[in-house]
Amino acid sequence: MAAAFAAIGGKWKLTLLYWLAHGESHFAGLRRRGAPITPKVLAEQLRELEADGLVERVVTGPVPARVIYRLTPYGTTVLPAVEEVRVWGEAHLQRTHGGTTPDAVMGCTTTIAEVELAG
Repeated sequence: MAAAFAAIGGKWKLTLLYWLAHGESHFAGLRRRGAPITPKVLAEQLRELEADGLVERVVTGPVPARVIYRLTPYGTTVLPAVEEVRVWGEAHLQRTHGGTTPDAVMGCTTTIAEVELAG
């Protein structure tokens, strides 16, 4: 458990992995997702995910280069856990606040299935 929480236990890491499960993104694209994450914290969380081999930072051109972030093949192995946390969170909201039931369309299972087919 300690190793898992060290890798994905940051306040925004599961959210970032979830977003990146739906496709690669530029830094600004991740900031625009509507979460109250500061640029400093976003950069720190992305660096930590990159250091753990879950996220890849790809420079797309010359300086000042645009950078995209995407899941590594190793990063996709954590998606089942991300999906389970998402489903549990939606069920928790329904139980505690009368929210909606978990929405499979919002899940990252499509990406998981695509990875399994390619593997």
